[in-house]
Formats: sequence, structure tokens, C-alpha cells
Amino acid sequence: MARRLYPLGIQTFSEIINRGMLYVDKTEYIYRMASNGKYFFLGRPRRFGKSLLVSTMQSYFEGRKDLFKGLAIERLEKEWTEYPVLHFDMSGGKHMEEEQLEDYLNYRLEEEEKKWGITKPHAGANNRLIDLINTVYKRSGKQVVVLIDEYDAPMLDVAHEVDQLGKLRNVMRNFYSPLKMCESKLRFVFITGITKFSQLSIFSELNNINNISMDNEYAGICGITIDELLTYMSYDIDMLAETHDLTREAAIAKLKESYDGYHFSAESPDVFNPYSLLNSFSKKEFGDYWFGSGTPTYLINMMHKFNVLPTDIITRIEADASEFDAPTETMVSIMPLLYQSGYITIKNYNRDYNYYTLDVPNKEVKVGLTRALIPAYVTHNTLATTNTARRIAQALDKQDMNGALELLQTFLGTVPYCDNTHYEGHYQQMLFIVFSLLTDYLVDVEVHTPKGRVDIVLLTHTNLYLLELKIDSDSSSDMRQIDLKEYRQRFALSGKPITKVGINFDTKEGNITDWIIE
Repeated sequence: MARRLYPLGIQTFSEIINRGMLYVDKTEYIYRMASNGKYFFLGRPRRFGKSLLVSTMQSYFEGRKDLFKGLAIERLEKEWTEYPVLHFDMSGGKHMEEEQLEDYLNYRLEEEEKKWGITKPHAGANNRLIDLINTVYKRSGKQVVVLIDEYDAPMLDVAHEVDQLGKLRNVMRNFYSPLKMCESKLRFVFITGITKFSQLSIFSELNNINNISMDNEYAGICGITIDELLTYMSYDIDMLAETHDLTREAAIAKLKESYDGYHFSAESPDVFNPYSLLNSFSKKEFGDYWFGSGTPTYLINMMHKFNVLPTDIITRIEADASEFDAPTETMVSIMPLLYQSGYITIKNYNRDYNYYTLDVPNKEVKVGLTRALIPAYVTHNTLATTNTARRIAQALDKQDMNGALELLQTFLGTVPYCDNTHYEGHYQQMLFIVFSLLTDYLVDVEVHTPKGRVDIVLLTHTNLYLLELKIDSDSSSDMRQIDLKEYRQRFALSGKPITKVGINFDTKEGNITDWIIE
């Protein structure tokens, strides 16, 4: 078989088809939408295939039947009516002030106006869009399709700045306002983005938009489902397995561990990150591709704004949908932004009590997110932190907790003193980050038991470690506290030997002074 062509960095449907590149058929979803409504919104994380979906829609509505041979929509669509399409990609409107954004919108409008012979446009982006839709409708004799990709791109980087966000939001609201008043001249409107801004703030007039972001029937519209992986990429799995001398089953398990785990509704199938999956097949390596392609500045800025602790996000959370599928500009916690950006995802849904369990989707995101937190909570020397974590993992694989703590003590001796080392939580967060870098282990904090709680629980390949932290005390008192609370009973079901560890920190030194292991 010839070498597979992967559409890395290519988001144009016609180019992918014409060049014979790998394409996972999502056209049935498009037909379903086109047949059942007019206004749709879809939110998905970055690099999840939104732009390709929009490009596919454009080819479909332009009636380019030749591009869809062998795809689901070829047998579903009987008419193939050609419609005029206005496609606006807002991803180029990032990092702009108010006037710059207005200029950008006018530039994008001018591109479309030239196609339809408009040489003297009205002033103002909203007036120009109204005139453009009216002109296209009149000259083509058909309703117009409007596709807006990454609608929120201009606002994301200032989401933490109330004044600047308000100014840019008004510009965008003004631009989108004609979509409601031109309803009779529109065949279909599809809007994508990462975040969910409140309908009143952005689409104040568009009160009939159908948000399909958490609909079960559209949960697999972006990304690669497990069935699609096994169907479209069976050959790729075998090639990857052969390269790494793995069985097919082991290669699938490794792909699932690294890139799977996303769920976008209560009954969503398993969804893989498409960007990471295609990169893995192309490079034949299990690398960190999605997170490695850049941590958005808006995420880090919002973490600082909400004083987020690592244990707040790299852990399981139970929440009502309204607490994470919520407008980002009115959010009271960072949970909606983390969910909508793809850093946490749905892991379970309890129908009886109507709540969701959310967690980090997979190993790639967990490691990337943990590394992104190192400078703010441990040290700016991320290399030293990750190297120390690696050596600690090697020690724990040998069941050498004493050696692991010696490594940790040496490392903390290199970390600059900071003002907030006088409370136990500071050290708990530091250890949580370091242990979270041990990707093959499970770590949790504040684990409740029938008679108390455990500061940190670490499950390795061989042992279950219960860590009790104290400051300016002594490690033996830590161990007595563990004994008194009878922590062993709570974790007996792990089936692994339980090792209790008492660790004492000196706030003046900012380091471990002593410990006791039982």
C-alpha cells in the first residue's frame, strides 16, 4: 500500500479529497443539520476539526457533488441545490484593539463584496453585511448560506480583561446582528467557536440559534470516534504497532491512553483528539502533539484571574451542566473555560441525579497541563522539575520511597524561597504537581475516609502510598495521625500493599526536614 497522506495543517475539504488524503466521513451530520434547521452553533476545542467541517459544508452547499463520491451524503442528498456561500473565518482577528478589529471585519467583508460587484459599500460592518446578504440574494436568486468559523477568536485573549472584552464584544455583536433580520434571505447559518459567550452578549437578536455542542446526536461531529479509528485507520494502527514492536491491541491501548477520553454529551462515544492522532500516525510516535502546539495565553491568564490551584483542575469534579456549559464571560470559576477548551471533559453522567463527572481527558493533556502549571506553583526551571519527577518515578518503581524523598529534598533545595511557604497547602500543591508528572501513577489529594482525610494518595505499580504532610512539626506526629484515623481500611480494595509516609516541612528552609516510612 502506498504511503498514507495525512491532512496535517490542511483544513480545506476540496484539497483533501482531490489529493487523496485521509478523510473521516462526517457528511451525514451535515445533511442532518441542513435538513432540520437553519441556525446552528457548535463549540469544540482548538484543532478539533471545526474549520474542516465548515469547509466541507461550503463544498456541500455550493453543490460540488463530485467531491462527495462514496461519502454518506452522496446517497442521502437527492437534489444538490447550489447556494451562494459567505464564509467568514475570524481566526485572523486575534490580538487586536477595537479599531483594528473593525478594520479586519471590513477587510473580510470587502473580499466577499468584490465577488458580487459591490464597489461602494455602506459604512459600518453591520450595514455592509446586510447589504452583502441582500445583494447576493437578489443577484443569485437563491437564499444565502453564512458560515462563521472561530467566531470568538477576537475575544478570547482578552477574556480576563473586562473593559477590553466589552469593547470587542460590542464590535462583534454589531457585526453578527444582521443574521436575524435577514432570516428570510438565509438558507443556513453555521457558527463555530471554542467558548460559549452568552447569547445576549454576542447574538442578542439571534434567539433561535440551535446550540448542538452537547447534543448526543452530534457528539461525534468533530474528532475521531473509536469506531472511526478502527474503520478508517486500521492500516495506520498496524503500521504504528509494527514500528514500535507492539501487538495491534497494545497499540490501540496506547493510543486510547494518550489521545482518547473526550466526551461531549451525556451519551457521547469515545472521541480521540484528531490533531494528535494524525500526528502520531504520520510521525509513528506517541508524542504530545495537541498540547505541544501551544498553550493558549487566555487559559493561563484566566488561571491567574481565578487563583486556580493545580488540585482544582487535575482531578475529578462533579458538576451540573450549567456549571461548565456556561458563558465564559459570566463564569464564577474557570471550569467552563477548561471544559470548552478541552482541558477537562465529561467522563460520566448520572441520569438519576442529573450531574456530570468531569476529568482531564487523557495522558497527553494531563502531562501538558501539569507542565504548564510548574512555573506558577513550583519553579521556573521546568526542566529540573520534569527530570526530578522522572528520577522519582524510577525510585518508586523499585519501591524506594526513601530514595524518592531524598531526590525531592535535593530538588526543593534548589527552588527559590517564596512568601507563601508558611502553610501546608503550598507544599501539598507542589507535591501534587511533581507526582502528577509521574504519568503512569495515580495521585489525589484530600481523599476523604470514614474517619478523616489523607493529604496525598499516590498509587504506583506496586504500592499505595498515604502521605500526611505537616509544617514545622516532626514526621512521627504525622504517622500517629495516620494511625489514629485508621486510613488503611479505606484503601484496602486497591489490592496493593499500603505504605504510610509522614513528611515534615520547615517553612524557614522551604524544604523537607525529615520523614518516616512504615
